[in-house]
Amino acid sequence: MVMAAAMMAACVPAALAQAGDPAAQTIDGLDAGLIATMKAAGGVATRARIITPAVDRAFDLPLMTRLSVGPAWTSFSAAEQNGVVTAFRAMTISQYAHNFDGYSGEKFTLAGAVETRGGDKLVRTTLTGPGTNEALNYRLREVGAPGSGQWKIIDVYYRNAISQLATRRSDFAGVVAKGGAAALIGHLNQLAANPK
Repeated sequence: MVMAAAMMAACVPAALAQAGDPAAQTIDGLDAGLIATMKAAGGVATRARIITPAVDRAFDLPLMTRLSVGPAWTSFSAAEQNGVVTAFRAMTISQYAHNFDGYSGEKFTLAGAVETRGGDKLVRTTLTGPGTNEALNYRLREVGAPGSGQWKIIDVYYRNAISQLATRRSDFAGVVAKGGAAALIGHLNQLAANPK
């Protein structure tokens, strides 16, 4: 009994340390926004209004956009880059509003320790609920002065392996090759209008 109590006491500070990690706090904020979105009455537009602030706080959308486009990014003008980022943001919000569309008691939990990988952090979560047990893992990078900046998501991994960034880079490459930034903006707007 004494040994069990000692082991539990040792585990509590570790759990609190994980919860206090700034990267984990970013994900907690996103998860709370997703749950609020799932609970919202109304259609996609209502859910989009609810999830937008959480997406803007949690994601480094300009960096995600640049990384998703790849080397072609440097050939875009500043106005084209801004247009692509705006369209990428709209697509991201639309997809979250579309995919998190109903609540049946689901919850997000931190799955394991926050891992440091080079200058980035990996936060693993699990979404559970009736008929749902989905791993959603996030790669975050600090934005701002080291040690005092904000940790923001730069990639999402589904089922522990599928990188959203790599999938998008593959999808966007052909579009950019055929029509440059204008074609990519059109493609992103189409994805926002018809989310999957």
